[in-house]
Amino acid sequence: MKIDARLRATLADVAADVRECEEIGFDGAWNNENQHDPFLSLALACEHSTRLELGPSVAIAFARTPMTVAHPAWDLQGFSDGRLVVGLGPQIRPHVTNRFSMPWSQPAERMREFVTALRAIWHAWETGEPLDHRGSFYRHTLMTPAFTPPFHRAGPPPVYLAAVGPRMLRVAAEVADGLFVHPFCGPRYLTEVILAAVARHRPADRAPLQIALSPFVALDEADREATRRQIAFYASTPAYRPVLEQHGREDLQEVLRTLSKEGRWDDMTALVDDDLLDEMCSSGSATEVAADLRRRYGAVADRVRLNRPGDTPPPRHFAGVVEALRA
Repeated sequence: MKIDARLRATLADVAADVRECEEIGFDGAWNNENQHDPFLSLALACEHSTRLELGPSVAIAFARTPMTVAHPAWDLQGFSDGRLVVGLGPQIRPHVTNRFSMPWSQPAERMREFVTALRAIWHAWETGEPLDHRGSFYRHTLMTPAFTPPFHRAGPPPVYLAAVGPRMLRVAAEVADGLFVHPFCGPRYLTEVILAAVARHRPADRAPLQIALSPFVALDEADREATRRQIAFYASTPAYRPVLEQHGREDLQEVLRTLSKEGRWDDMTALVDDDLLDEMCSSGSATEVAADLRRRYGAVADRVRLNRPGDTPPPRHFAGVVEALRA
């Protein structure tokens, strides 16, 4: 099981964070796309590290086209000598249409084609064969030498998809190299819903789908309260209701959703009791957290990214957990 860190968002912190990750012994490091472009900071991360696997967790696919993802990913894959993992997610319709001003329709089918088109572009660059992707959502049929990036020996990067619902889980199982499991996920939902869907839909001739988790981790009371607040936010979203249903807490979703519309965030947080918090979060000392992560996910996860919601701490915050997991 690989152990990953989350990079802080500002460019000024990236170089120090990746160097610290390598010193501590992390295997990979990820940023995300909330307040900053995900690909820009990865150039710094590649430059200031030598062995970490790096990527966005996740870049918003539908805010872009396959070509606008293909170019930075190809460059970063070559620059890092093959250490990039491209993490993609769909985002929800209001953000895609109203924040990014991009089209939205049939997200699962669109994501499937996005990955197919992305690989078609990389294949053309790698082999010199004509680019000829003609789909329902994307058309890429023009690639002249003047716009073809230089060949590199690292090859195309792997593609991981974020998925929660059954349709997107099926797409990830069928076409992706890895699956980013949403942090709002207890062991029961992971086993009974997500891994069961992967087992049903993964083609027999494909390598096993890499399962990448981002479990909540709390080393002190401040971490626990930050996690409690984040769980309240996720649980108020209708798309995540199936997770609550799996734990018999579906009634909580409607209450939290109503409070969120009223902006009553503190009241929402108070409704996340310790039982639900502990179902979603590994808490305690570094040694206790490491043991709990191994118990929960050691048999099913290919990699875990230690996740403290809210303000991202520097990698050294989790140094003890990494040491205990290695032991």
